[in-house]
Amino acid sequence: MIFSTKKEKKYSYVEAGEGHPLVLLHGLMGGLSNFDKMVDFFSDRGFKVYVPQLPIYDLPVLNTNLTTLAKYIIKFIESHISGPVTIVGNSMGGHVGLILTLARPDLVKNLVLTGSSGLYERTFGDSFPRKNDRSYIRKKTEEVFYDPKVATEDLVDEVFAVVNDRMKGIKTVMLARSAIKHNMLNDLPKIQTPTCLIWGKQDNVTPPEVAEDMHKFIPNSDLFWIDHCGHAAMMEKPNEFNEILYNWIKDKV
Repeated sequence: MIFSTKKEKKYSYVEAGEGHPLVLLHGLMGGLSNFDKMVDFFSDRGFKVYVPQLPIYDLPVLNTNLTTLAKYIIKFIESHISGPVTIVGNSMGGHVGLILTLARPDLVKNLVLTGSSGLYERTFGDSFPRKNDRSYIRKKTEEVFYDPKVATEDLVDEVFAVVNDRMKGIKTVMLARSAIKHNMLNDLPKIQTPTCLIWGKQDNVTPPEVAEDMHKFIPNSDLFWIDHCGHAAMMEKPNEFNEILYNWIKDKV
């Protein structure tokens, strides 16, 4: 199904379905299309799904950090949604979800993390060497997935365009650094919200030990594995991901 994006002065987002609100947060190199299969699945099963575009490249340089993004989503929830939501975050989106849940637990009924940063992640580093080399960018994009074929030409084009735009490249590196600095090990035990961790067994960006540590330190958490799967489980193994999440969440809303 093709979903139209609602554009407002402050927010750009996809909205579909009716029912308990799910707010899906994409990663640093991600976008709204990362969640297409999830939007289809959950909007058909009694959920109202929101996928806001994180303003990664629109923030002032001094405010390009994860805390600002969490505040942005808090304002989005307050202005567009009544009642507490389920947050689903991939990669940096999971990290934003963790910060948001700690800051405003009253807004978050459930927290779902997949390939989330917050403890440790392998990034591009401080710069993009060989950023003009499309084959290099393709290789780096493919490494995110267990099956390199998931890195379509369109996806590689998107990443290539970001890293070759000077200001977008700078802000991408700034947010990657912000994620590394904002280590949440000491904060995880404070999270009382029911938390579902769904992780690719072959995630080499936030490897399996990250999921194990999050499960260990978040008190009310459940951990599920998807085999032959990398860093973006909802893209690479959407059917398995959706079934796991649906079975976990259906009695919690």
